[in-house]
Amino acid sequence: MLLRTHAATWLNPGTGGTLGRLLISSVRRASVAIGLVLVAVIAPSPAALARGREPQMRVLLLENNRVSLRSDGAQPLRVQGLPGGERRPQRLQLSLQGTRLSATVDGRSMRLAPSTLVTVQNDDPRGIWLGERRYRGVLRISSRGGRLRVINSLGVETYLTSVVGSEMPHRWPLAALQAQAVAARTYALKQLSRGGAWDVKATVASQVYRGVESETPSTRKAVASTRSLVLVHGGRLIDAVFHSSSGGVTEASGMVWRRQHPYLVSVPDHDQHSPVHRWEQWFDPAGLRQRLPETGGLQAVEVLSRSGSGRVRQARVRGPRGSLVLSGSQLRKRLGLKSTLVNFEMVTGRQRSPVELPVRRVTATARPGSRIDRITSSVARQRGARPPLLVAPPPVLVSKTAVRRWSAGGLQLLVKGQGYGHGVGMSQWGAHGLAEQGAHFRSILQHYYRGAEVVPYRPHHDPSLALKPPTKPLWRDMPVSPLGTVSLSSATPFQ
Repeated sequence: MLLRTHAATWLNPGTGGTLGRLLISSVRRASVAIGLVLVAVIAPSPAALARGREPQMRVLLLENNRVSLRSDGAQPLRVQGLPGGERRPQRLQLSLQGTRLSATVDGRSMRLAPSTLVTVQNDDPRGIWLGERRYRGVLRISSRGGRLRVINSLGVETYLTSVVGSEMPHRWPLAALQAQAVAARTYALKQLSRGGAWDVKATVASQVYRGVESETPSTRKAVASTRSLVLVHGGRLIDAVFHSSSGGVTEASGMVWRRQHPYLVSVPDHDQHSPVHRWEQWFDPAGLRQRLPETGGLQAVEVLSRSGSGRVRQARVRGPRGSLVLSGSQLRKRLGLKSTLVNFEMVTGRQRSPVELPVRRVTATARPGSRIDRITSSVARQRGARPPLLVAPPPVLVSKTAVRRWSAGGLQLLVKGQGYGHGVGMSQWGAHGLAEQGAHFRSILQHYYRGAEVVPYRPHHDPSLALKPPTKPLWRDMPVSPLGTVSLSSATPFQ
């Protein structure tokens, strides 16, 4: 219980911020003698309690045979794990060839034991260069499975300032960035309980994290103004998944994965202004043979079933060598489709002509480097009359019940689709659309995660975290919302 009380001080520096308060709390739950022993052994200083402790993320950045690090400017790296104790070089290179691990420190080479763990950090606020990107916190390099593994350890809030800018264009409305911050924080904290050598990857396999370059004043503001806020349902952290654009309606989790969560249901989206709201993709015979080698190409597609939102759940593809039944997700992966909200047409080469889809022109305000910027090339701004808040315009969807066959009168496949991603949880373009309409970030989150609450994190939201001892560095308050200073003691769920 002492650990749990201590962990809570990360969330609210204004409560329990002295050793005396903590001692009283522990004495109420145990004998005086046991309480005094616990306080003497593991209680931090009053100053540390006042600030609380920030959870640490372990982010897998890289797995490769060669790693190059350097300092940014005159401040050297602080390297531990090399022969001779701590070193302070400007540059460090590590190379693994088979079981031979070597290091080059400012041009000087040395052999290392294969089991060596190298720790790199510095005091430069500009971070540490790893290849072409800079990272804050501590970098830990070890050899595993014939490759060098680089794990970045840093506080969750520092991590999030980059994640928000890596996932969303930083010029998007603050409410959209705040919604992204809360969803990303919830996702990150939930991963802490899963064990293993790292908590999350720096790619879309978890959530995109691109280091210092993705931090901006707007992403820092979004993270600071939502400090420690998470999404919970039934007293537990939710699976706060998100995607780029749903194509008009989100998908229920049970239609994509094994488990149907009560908060991940299909809801109308507000992404009609997204550049990937509607799209089309062509495939020639050679490409189809490469993607579908079992059938020797494609002659017809038969959609066997669709979900309630219209997404393909199962389809049969036919080719010269036979047929193959694939799930919607498998077909999407095979063909490299943006989503499974699609229709198929087989056409001859002479029938092929560009189809103009009524996608709104957009203004280029996205910051290069965000994931959405790499998916699309710009950010849309809704023009003209706007629909009422949380009421989406009727989406143009493919048929929910259609089970159709397309004969192979030609050799080319035309796929007409909507949206980008799995479609479950928050639509990032939909969050942008709602924010443009004036929605608060809590309203955005509660629209996509039905029945979930936005509350300050507490250890009981994930019991496995409550049993872990506090970790460094100590929590420090950050600048907060544009409405002024906000303390977590006054933060309450949106009503």
